[in-house]
Amino acid sequence: MQDEKLALTQEWDKVFPKSEKVDHEKVTFHTRFGITLAADLYRPKGAPADASGKYAALAVCGPFGAVKEQSSGLYAQTMAERGYLTIAFDPSFTGESGGEPRYMNSPDINVEDFQAAVDYLSCRDDVDPERIGIIGICGWGGMALQTACIDPRVKATVCSTMYDMSRVAANGYFDADDNAEARGAIRKAMAAQRTADYKSGTYVTSGGVVDPLPEDAPFFVKDYYDYYKTERGYHPRSLNSNDGWTAITGSSLMNVRLFRYAAEIENAVMIVHGDKAHSYYMGRDAFALLKGDNKEFVSIPGAVHTDLYDQMDVIPWDTMDEFFQKNLA
Repeated sequence: MQDEKLALTQEWDKVFPKSEKVDHEKVTFHTRFGITLAADLYRPKGAPADASGKYAALAVCGPFGAVKEQSSGLYAQTMAERGYLTIAFDPSFTGESGGEPRYMNSPDINVEDFQAAVDYLSCRDDVDPERIGIIGICGWGGMALQTACIDPRVKATVCSTMYDMSRVAANGYFDADDNAEARGAIRKAMAAQRTADYKSGTYVTSGGVVDPLPEDAPFFVKDYYDYYKTERGYHPRSLNSNDGWTAITGSSLMNVRLFRYAAEIENAVMIVHGDKAHSYYMGRDAFALLKGDNKEFVSIPGAVHTDLYDQMDVIPWDTMDEFFQKNLA
């Protein structure tokens, strides 16, 4: 097992201000597929409060098409202020992480990204391997839940404003295209794109968040624009802020369904969603699959999908902290 040499930016280039309450450093770790991932590590200043001298740790990723300098880094830094050792990582093929070709996605590889983060944290001398949790945001909320299905080392999982990317890819938004004819048309378009890409020797990208913004765009598209295309959240390495995923990315997502074994998750799960989010139905339906009295659904009145990306007064920090304290004890 070897780590690829990555060119990591050392200066602070996040879309949120640096906290003076934590120490920050860049780290790398590898997946079982041989891809090296880049992460920002946040550690509370001072020794762990726990008598063991080791930290409870959290791995954070998301949203789908974002980078660690955006929402996931904000979550990681804020939870580090509350006493956890945290990492926010770039998924395979994106951001500062390795993997070629760029801007590809696979549900299996991305679950592995989370598991590799758990591998890394479990082997740190300053982390208690029995007290590791994960946070997934947006599409990575779905990947976090899928990771909880397979990896019992994850003692607690928070899915914030989650997307079920496999459902959207196969059925369209609000399941409007949940029929064989619509899926058949997508398969044909994907197949034609694969042929064209192979012939040209390059992968066409699908474009990030639409720009310029049409006047008749749905409200959630306007919300995405406000985050990814303005000073609020724009980052030069973010897929959503720029050219987006490869056009064939959705083919693997629509060929699987996540959460097949969600009812068998024994460890704790919290799903957090704004009740005005267009994606609310995905969090609600995923939660309905879960079993056990250690599962919680937190509905945030009046919040839309992107409010939970970075709105400090909307994200339920205290609630998440209490959940992790209880379940990473």
